[in-house]
Amino acid sequence: MHEEITGVAEAWVEGWVVSRGAAPPVPEPGGGFRVDVGLEHHVTRYVLPRPEEALVRGISRKRAAPGVWIKTFAPPETLAPWLPPGWSFDDPGFLMSAALRRTPAGDAPEGYRLRVWTRGGVTRALVHAPDGSFAARGQIAAPAPTSSRPAAFVVDQVETSARHRRLGLGALVMRTLANTAVEAGATTGVLGATVDGRALYESLGWRVHAPLTGLVFGRPAATAPVPGGTAASRV
Repeated sequence: MHEEITGVAEAWVEGWVVSRGAAPPVPEPGGGFRVDVGLEHHVTRYVLPRPEEALVRGISRKRAAPGVWIKTFAPPETLAPWLPPGWSFDDPGFLMSAALRRTPAGDAPEGYRLRVWTRGGVTRALVHAPDGSFAARGQIAAPAPTSSRPAAFVVDQVETSARHRRLGLGALVMRTLANTAVEAGATTGVLGATVDGRALYESLGWRVHAPLTGLVFGRPAATAPVPGGTAASRV
């Protein structure tokens, strides 16, 4: 089970950095990866596929600085006793994957418009509302394959405006992105889901591998909500 989670987690890291334009992941002594993100409140993140006590304690003690994050795959109640003061928990998430296959994406509701484009290894899907405003979006990134596994495409930043929920827009975006990945040769998809997004993904055949827990040093960690919207994949 640990080997399975590690493989999915490593695939998620490789695709996430492509999706967000972050630096390539660098292996950390003792395990895990360092990713330089380069934002004021998200300078660097450490992703620990194996949430071992010694590793979590070491990273949280030695790398504690404002804007530093840790992402790992254990529930908060397991991690909390290992953390020194100054760290706080982000909203809960889930590491998920699915076998990708081409399926009919369906049509946008009447008056809505779907646009899809690809640049820099990232395909984005955007749904405009009838008045031209934002309705929904998502993106999928294609990391380079490694010698040990083929590339798993990573879904990221899926969200729907609260004014346009219950219209099937999230499913439309997900199927559109999956079809794009399949056309590019993908067989597997990986993502980090929010609590709101988990039900959508499970309805589309995705399965949970592990909790995905985020920690941030130096400030309350709850991520800023999308104004008037619901984020399904923003971890």
